[in-house]
Amino acid sequence: MSSTADEDATSSSLLGTSATSSPQRDFFPYASVAEEAAVIISEISTLPESRGPLRGFCGDLVRRVRLLSPLLDEIRDGAGDGFSGLVECLGTVHDALVCARDMLRSVYDDSKIYQAYKREAKISEFTRVNEQMEKALSSFPYNDLPMSEEVREQVELVHLQFRRAIHKVDAPDPLLTRDLAVVWGHHDKHTDPTILKRISEKLQLKSLDDIKKESVALHELVISSGGDPDNRLEEMSSLLRKLKDFVLSENPITETPASSRSGSVKHRSPVIPDEFRCPISLELMQDPVIVSTGQTYERSCIQKWLDAGHKTCPKTQQHLTHTTLTPNFVLKGLISQWCESNGIEPPKLKTASRDRKPGKHTECDRAGINSLMARLESGTQEEQRSAAGELRLLAKRNANNRVCIAEAGAIPLLVNLLASPDLRTQEHAVTALLNLSIHENNKGIIVDSGAIVKIVEVLNFGSMEARENAAATLFSLSVVDKNKVAIGEAGAIPPLINLLCQGSPRGKKDAATAIFNLCINQGNKVLAVKAGLVGLLMGFLEDPTCGMIDEALAILAILASNPDGKIAINEAKPVPCLVEVMKSNSPRNKEYAAAILWSVCTVDAGQVRVMKEMGAAEVLKELAETGTDRAKRKASSLLDLINQLDVQNGEDEGSIVS
Repeated sequence: MSSTADEDATSSSLLGTSATSSPQRDFFPYASVAEEAAVIISEISTLPESRGPLRGFCGDLVRRVRLLSPLLDEIRDGAGDGFSGLVECLGTVHDALVCARDMLRSVYDDSKIYQAYKREAKISEFTRVNEQMEKALSSFPYNDLPMSEEVREQVELVHLQFRRAIHKVDAPDPLLTRDLAVVWGHHDKHTDPTILKRISEKLQLKSLDDIKKESVALHELVISSGGDPDNRLEEMSSLLRKLKDFVLSENPITETPASSRSGSVKHRSPVIPDEFRCPISLELMQDPVIVSTGQTYERSCIQKWLDAGHKTCPKTQQHLTHTTLTPNFVLKGLISQWCESNGIEPPKLKTASRDRKPGKHTECDRAGINSLMARLESGTQEEQRSAAGELRLLAKRNANNRVCIAEAGAIPLLVNLLASPDLRTQEHAVTALLNLSIHENNKGIIVDSGAIVKIVEVLNFGSMEARENAAATLFSLSVVDKNKVAIGEAGAIPPLINLLCQGSPRGKKDAATAIFNLCINQGNKVLAVKAGLVGLLMGFLEDPTCGMIDEALAILAILASNPDGKIAINEAKPVPCLVEVMKSNSPRNKEYAAAILWSVCTVDAGQVRVMKEMGAAEVLKELAETGTDRAKRKASSLLDLINQLDVQNGEDEGSIVS
């Protein structure tokens, strides 16, 4: 939750949340799962538009999934009360949505050339996801739930669409198939530009940026497959080189030569010789190095390959007798000469070894990190403070450093420093853990090192900067489902609420983000309500200058799905503030306000009367016409409550007259 908080923008899984023993909270499990499923749909809806040979399949799947949002909204608002077995049905839908999301992400990130080659296998993946979604909806009792006819008909339509999609036969593009066969059959020969143009358009590889992304995707594919994927690496690399040269020829670069200051000239970028390209990235090499097989690669690319645990040469698949990388000075000189003769600035290393300053580290300086480890473990207080500060900066710099620092065993040592009496050391340690937690695998190591309780202690007693970074760390860790429970049980919510009151603008945002994510868990909602969160959030709504209205509405909307939360919000007399929000605010905030109003009005008819007396009907009518889909539904439901009140009042008056 950044500048605009959104209850649907946080990823987590609550299938493991258990119901409390209290009868009034029997709905907790299904509400949690419905909430999480809504989060997954939101993530799918915000994925970038897919490009390449599978974009039609992606678009159809995203469109169908989006249409399930109203069903989950109805369930989160109480449509599932009293229905046994709903948790299991929702869990099946949730699992199918996760599979759909993961596959869509994979398609977006994967090589488009490889997708074209493996088209049938990729389509089979879509079929399996469609089958899983259809099966989940087949077992779902949506016809028995008390929901609007409009939503029921929409779900029936989506169910039918998934059923049809399973049996849909999609014929391959014959022209693309033929063009690829021509290129792959003669990959070492000249290819007709007309064919390359068609392939470029079909695969959506039409700009240099597209080509660069495809090169990275192909590189990742080689690493993840452990070598030559389907023995097609040479053909795919050749096609990518040809497409890159074609794109460059179609999009000439305009440059101004150093020798001429008047005007500019059109300059077609020269074709880079294959021997100057890295076989992995296909880019012009900056720092060519030789491996034991005699092949030359860009240093950063082959180092990444080796760091992933591979012991073979990517190009030849021969076993590497050693992993020493020898600089290829001859080739580097030839590349420089070629660049100069073609009017291109020779490539420069981002961090040359000769420019390295004392105390600085390369992208992954293992020896330097080990030295810092020794100072963390047995150094003086000043040395520990300095080492923690350097690790903080290294972890912030890039992903490779985060992996190397964790592999060196620094996380348990940093966790121990959270209890340091030196506040600056404590601040460095918690911020280093925050930066390390960005890497998904490090989250588990941090939690297993006993960090949660100590981070909460920093949140209670640390410096203001340390408290703010502790809040951000808890948010990062809470992305993992089971950690939400552990963080709540460790007592994090009260100090987060204190930070929400006392922190800097950034600190308040960090605290709100952490609270929002933790409150996806039903048990944490109860803890937050008991800690007085609702009153503080209502205060934010009453002060338009506080800069926290987005966050306040998002958290209140998620608390409103809890019985204790409804009661607390109801007691805070929220109607005037929420009606004002609906009059002039962002579409998302209007949606939140309408959802909160609906929650409290369904438990207290008196709030409907207050809403009517404030003249909210006109605002609701406008929202029912112009709001988001969910806002329209909530506004229409609230108007129905006002109309029912009018009818009831009319009947009462009639009784008095008679």
